[in-house]
Amino acid sequence: MGKDSKVRPKVNVSPYVHFMMDFRNQTREQQPNIYYDFTEFSRKCSEKWKTISKKEKKKYEALAKSDKDRYQREMRNYSGPRRERRRRDADAPRKPPSSFLLFSQDHFEEIKEQHPNWTVAQVAKAAGRMWARCSEADKIPYEERAAVFRSG
Repeated sequence: MGKDSKVRPKVNVSPYVHFMMDFRNQTREQQPNIYYDFTEFSRKCSEKWKTISKKEKKKYEALAKSDKDRYQREMRNYSGPRRERRRRDADAPRKPPSSFLLFSQDHFEEIKEQHPNWTVAQVAKAAGRMWARCSEADKIPYEERAAVFRSG
């Protein structure tokens, strides 16, 4: 790969994948006329992987490490197209909030007061746990509000 290559580098593979490719080639050489479907081959490969020694696994780990180094080196030179995020149409109507979202909005400040140093993600997880513990009767007002938003 040259400097500022436009072709995306091939992703590096794990030691197990290197072993699978090697095992497949060995199997084809030893038994060229026998066909194994993928599940059967995967099962045989998995059994063989579990039985090989750490010394043999080191060989595949070294291959994977060199492959990872190659991938990282090529990615440094890769200057292909960056995927742009799709811009939301400002004029498009917003989706109506779900009952859980309405519940979260009502309880956000309460949770934030109890735990002022929590991140938004932690507050959202706490709201999710609270919602899961709510009874069906407690959820009804939020579901009714969500239905109103959906209908009009």
